[in-house]
Amino acid sequence: MLRHTLIHPQINAILGTAGHHSSILIADGNYPAASKRGPRAELVSLNLMPGVVTCNQVLQAVLSAIPVEAIQTMETETSGPYALDGDPPVWDEYRETIRAAGINVELQPTEKWAFYEAVSTNDHILTIQTADQQRYANILLTVGVRMD
Repeated sequence: MLRHTLIHPQINAILGTAGHHSSILIADGNYPAASKRGPRAELVSLNLMPGVVTCNQVLQAVLSAIPVEAIQTMETETSGPYALDGDPPVWDEYRETIRAAGINVELQPTEKWAFYEAVSTNDHILTIQTADQQRYANILLTVGVRMD
């Protein structure tokens, strides 16, 4: 019986193979998960219906299972149809979830195309596609080192 809250068998199996510097993308419902991922990354679709499940729900489960040393978000655009003034509301949810998990890591906003490049590396092992409808909800976790 697992002690952490993540119980999805396929995700647990993939995370069990992750090592230091592996990356895991939790993608929102608009992310092009089929084409923007690392060459060895597996895709797990958890998009049941619009809004179910959310990126933050997946983040809570994943943070219960692995150490994380870095967290990147896709930087918001400042002009055009997807522009926002300030951080997207979902980032505050992430900050609270990260604090609640006892992790002392800040979100690192990364320019959109650089974010896609970061996801396209050999270190990217898993994309979890959600049905989150919030803009800029994509979040890329870098696996850290277990210290206990």
